[in-house]
Order: sequence, then structure tokens, then C-alpha cells
Amino acid sequence: MVPEPARLTLADLATMVGGRAVGDVDKEISGVASLEKAGPSDLGLLVDSGYSRPALDSPAGAILVSSELEATLDPTRSRIVVKNPRVALPVILERFYSAPGPLPGVHDTAIVSESSKCGAGVSMGPYVVIEDDVEIGEGSTLHAHVVVRRGARLGQRVTLHPHVVVYPHVQLGDRVVLHAGARVGVDGFGYTRADEGLQRIPHVGGCVIGDDVEIGANSCVDRGSIGETVLKEQVKLDNLVHIAHNVTVGPRTVMAAQVGIAGSTEVGADTMWGGQAGAKDHIRVGDGARIAGRTGLTEDVPAGSTMGGFPARSLKEFLKAQALLFRLGSLRRRVRVLERLMAARDDR
Repeated sequence: MVPEPARLTLADLATMVGGRAVGDVDKEISGVASLEKAGPSDLGLLVDSGYSRPALDSPAGAILVSSELEATLDPTRSRIVVKNPRVALPVILERFYSAPGPLPGVHDTAIVSESSKCGAGVSMGPYVVIEDDVEIGEGSTLHAHVVVRRGARLGQRVTLHPHVVVYPHVQLGDRVVLHAGARVGVDGFGYTRADEGLQRIPHVGGCVIGDDVEIGANSCVDRGSIGETVLKEQVKLDNLVHIAHNVTVGPRTVMAAQVGIAGSTEVGADTMWGGQAGAKDHIRVGDGARIAGRTGLTEDVPAGSTMGGFPARSLKEFLKAQALLFRLGSLRRRVRVLERLMAARDDR
């Protein structure tokens, strides 16, 4: 259960986010809510000019607003003015709504190998299983039914939510978060045809997850076939994402739900992927590329590109092609009219 939020003044919150409090700076704020549902003790949020009208009518006690949109508010409205409300908001939400973490210690039902090593302040919930030669960094939290298999290495302040499985010899950096049901270091999908049928190719490579990586619920990251699968620092994966064997994902990459990256593909830094996008095996996606939802990459993508469609092409080109596609009906009708006119002329 989330604890009752503490009350802070508008001035307190502005100081916390490096902003400027205007109006009733001593007003007590107890939470954050949408502009429509906020009450007199709530902080509303205005990040887009399209919400300026709801902000005027909102019952919120105060508004978190950018300096660019401040002028759209009633001058008498109490507010916190910041450069970027989207950056300030997580700080405020964390202050109001962060739930207390579990106390350090090992639950009675947990099974922990004697050859494993745990740093100070580690917490293990019910039915956690830790196999041989595992190392867990200080301050880490393993919730109920987590399984960490032999030889895995977990950094400091790692959080594994219920039913996470960390396969053998996986390496997790500091402050990694794996949400419920995530699996990392899974055997990759590899078979070869033999006389007796399909023969499985063993996957004996590694899986390395960098610092501050967050992986969503029920996502899977395969281990390398012989080399390594690597997610570099600050990679953020949504739920139901699949990263295949020997893939490298560059730092600060963000992937929405149901993205799939096939084996041995190299993804550059700071890329962004919309939901259900995918990449074939053995291609290179350059730094800063933007991949629209449901895009299928079949060849290398230059750095800084914005891609869409299947097979993928420049998003502008794809949208133009889509616009022409929707005009095919009218073009077909025009061609028929012209054909009839030409036929009538020939008959004369």
C-alpha cells in the first residue's frame, strides 16, 4: 500500500526542482493529479499548449508549468515555473509516492547456496532461489520467486521484481531494474538441419547488462551463441521486448513494447524504437536513429535517420507512399473514365 503523501509547500517543491514558486508559496500540496481531477491541494501539470484551456478551468491548487507557457495561465494562479516540467515531474512524484522498500534480510523460505556472496543490505523475498557462486551487490532487492542461477553477478542496488529469472553467468550492472517475469541470459534460438532433423545449437556465450538499465515485464534478452549479448548503460526496454543472441544495444536506447531485434544486430546509441518495430539479423542501426512503430528494418540504417514502414525506408518517403496508396481508388476511377472516352473516340 502506498503511504499517505506528506504535505509540502509550493516553495518547498519549487526548491526541490530548481524552479520558481509564484502566488501562494505557502500553500500546502499533498499530491499530483491531472488538470481535470486535481483538487485544491493537488499540483496539476501543463506541458503542452493544447491543455492551456483545461489549465484555466482546473480546480488544482497550483500548476507545474514551463516558462514558455506561464503566460497562458491566469496571473493570479499559484504555480511552479520550470524550464522543463517533464524533467521536474519525476522528482516530485518520487517525493510524494515512492513506496518504502523492503527491509534487508533473507526470507525464511528463500534458498541460498552457501557458495554465493551477498553484499550488505540485500533483501530477499519469499521463495527466492540463489544458485552456486552467485554474487549480489549491496543494497539489492530480490522480490518473491526470483531465481538467480549459478555464476551470475549482480551489481549494487539491483532490483529484481517477482518471477524474474537471471540465467547462468549473466552480469548485471549497478541499479539495474528487471520487472516481473523478465528473463535475461536465455538460450538463443538456433538450430541446424541434420540427417535426424533439427539439431539445437548450444548457446555458451554471455549476457551483459550495463548500469541503470531497466527491462520491462515479460521481456527476454538472450545470451550470446559464442560471444556476448550486451545492453549498454541506461538502455530502457518496455514490456514484451525481445533481444536475440549476440545483439549489442547502445547506451540510452529506448524500445517500446513488442520490439524484436534479431541476432547479431548492432544498435547504436540514443536510438528510439516505436512499438512492434523490428530489425533483421546482422544489420547496423546508427546512433540517434528513430524507428517508427511497426517498422521492419531489413538493411543498415544510417545514423540520425527516421525510418518507417516495411521494408523500412525514410519516414517521409513512407508517408508519401501511403498517401498515394489511399488515392488509388480515385485514380482507378479516373483511368476507367479515360478508357471509356478513348473507346468512344475509337468507335467514331
